[in-house]
Amino acid sequence: MFFKIFCNRIYKYVADRDHIGYEDLDMANSSHETHENQQIEENYNFWQKFCLRCHQPDSTPSLEPFWWRKVFPFPLFPTFRQSAQKICIIIFFFLMWGILYAQLGSTVIGINSELLSMTLLVIAAYLIGWIWMKVTTLPALIAMLLTGIIFQNLHLVQMTVTCRQLNQDLRKIALVIILMRAGLGLNADILRKHYIAVLQLGLLPWLVECIAIAVTSHYLLYLPWIWAFLLGSMIASVSPAVVVPCLFRLREVGYGVSKGIPTLLLAAASIDDSISVAVFAIILNAMFSPGSTTFNIIKGPLSIIAGIVLGGLWGALISVIPERGDVYLVPLRFLALFLGGLFALFMSSYIEWSGAGPLAIVSSGFVAAYFWEKQGWPINKNPVSNTFRILWIFFEPILFAFTGAQVTLSALDPRVISSGVICLLSCLALRVIATFFVSFGCGLNNKEKLFIGLTWMAKATVQAALGPAALDLVNIGKTAGASKVEETEYAKVILAISVLSVIISAPVAPNKLQVVEIADSGLKDTVVTNL
Repeated sequence: MFFKIFCNRIYKYVADRDHIGYEDLDMANSSHETHENQQIEENYNFWQKFCLRCHQPDSTPSLEPFWWRKVFPFPLFPTFRQSAQKICIIIFFFLMWGILYAQLGSTVIGINSELLSMTLLVIAAYLIGWIWMKVTTLPALIAMLLTGIIFQNLHLVQMTVTCRQLNQDLRKIALVIILMRAGLGLNADILRKHYIAVLQLGLLPWLVECIAIAVTSHYLLYLPWIWAFLLGSMIASVSPAVVVPCLFRLREVGYGVSKGIPTLLLAAASIDDSISVAVFAIILNAMFSPGSTTFNIIKGPLSIIAGIVLGGLWGALISVIPERGDVYLVPLRFLALFLGGLFALFMSSYIEWSGAGPLAIVSSGFVAAYFWEKQGWPINKNPVSNTFRILWIFFEPILFAFTGAQVTLSALDPRVISSGVICLLSCLALRVIATFFVSFGCGLNNKEKLFIGLTWMAKATVQAALGPAALDLVNIGKTAGASKVEETEYAKVILAISVLSVIISAPVAPNKLQVVEIADSGLKDTVVTNL
C-alpha cells in the first residue's frame, strides 16, 4: 500500500496535450456520461459497488432479451453483451476441442485426455484473468500464469511428449503475433525524426539489464556464462502486453502527443523486443548447434542482416499484392503477414538460423505498415493490426497458462527462488536508473524520465514465450556440451526466473492510466497513473 501511494505521487507528471483526433463535443459528451454514471453509482449498496469493479455498464445501447435484467440484475451480474462475449470465446475453445476429438478419436482427446484438461486450463485462465484484471486493475496475464502453476501443482493437467510439442508450437505462434504487432506499431516518421532517441531508449537500457542479469545470475545462481547471457537477453526485454496498453491510453487521451512521447516509447519498445528475441535465438542456436563455434559466431550477424532484408522484401511485396482495391483486402493482407511470419519463424529454426526469423517478422510488419500508411491506412487504425489484436485475445491465455503449467513448485530450489528475487530486483533498479540517464537529450522532463524508467520494468510476453525454450531442447535430447543433468538444471533455473520476472515486475509497471485532474492552464494537464 505504501508503494502504491508512493508511486501515485511520483507518477504525477505534467505533459503537453494535443487534441488530435478528438472533438470538443465528444469530450463534453464523455464528461457528461461520466458524471451521470457517478450519480447512479452513489445509489448502489456496498455489494453493487463491489460488483461494478468487474461489471461496467455498456458504452452503447445493448439489444438484450427483455428477461435478462430480471434474471440477472445489473450490476450484480454482467450485462448481456459482456456475458455473450465471454460465452462466445468459451464456445470457441470447446469447438476447437471438438474438432480435434472428431479427427483424433477419444483415446487421444477424450473426456479423460490431456488435451481436454489443457482446454479447460485455457478457459479457466481466460476467465480468472478477466476477473483479476477487473477487480485489481493489474494485467490479466499474471492471473493466467498463476492459474497454470496452480493447475500443474494440483495435478489437474499433465503434459506428455505430444502435448509438449503442441505447447511449443502454440508458443511460437504467440511469439509471431507479439512480434508482428510490434512491427506494425512502428512509425517510420518517428523513427526518422527521433532515431537517436529511439535507439537510446530501445537498446541501451536493454543492454545494461542484459549484462547485469548475466553477471548476477552467474555469481548468485551459478549459471555458466553462456547460460547467464541467454537468461539476460530474455529477461531484459520489455513486455508489450503491459507497456503498450499504458502507452495507447496516453496517446488516446492526447497526453504527450505533441512531444511524441507515446509513439516514441512504442517504437523503442518494439526495438527492445526485436533485439531481445533475436539475440536470445542466436545464443540458443549457438549453444545447441552441432557446428563449429567460429561459424556460429559469424552466423549471428549474418542472420540479423538476412532477417531484416528478407522480411523487408516480404513486407514490400504485400503492399503491392493483393491489389489495394480487392474486396478481400484485409483478410488477404492479414493472412500474408501471419503465414509469412509463421514461415519465417519455423523455417529459420529448421535451418538453424533462428536469429533471422524474429527480425524478419518485425521488419515485414514495419515495411508493410509503412507502405499501407501511404495508401491510406494510419498506423494507429490499421485493420490488419486490429485483427492481430483480436487473435491475441485467444493466444494470451494459451501462452501464459501453458508457461505456468511447466512450473512444479516442489521441484524448485528455495535458494534459486531467493537468489533469483535478489537478482531481478537489483537489476530492475539498475535498469530504472539507466533509463533515467539514457533519456537525457530526448526532450523529457525528470518526471517523464522516471515514468519511462518505471514503465520499462515490465516483463511478461517475451519471457513467457522464450522461458521454456531451453528446457524444450534439453528434453528432446539436444546438448550444449554439458551433462544432461546439469543442462536440465540450468534450463529449469531459466524457466523459474522467467516466471518470477513476470510475477514481480508486471504488477509494478503502470498498466492503466486515469486522468484524475485537469489543470487547464495553457497546454498543461496533470495525469496520475493508477498502480
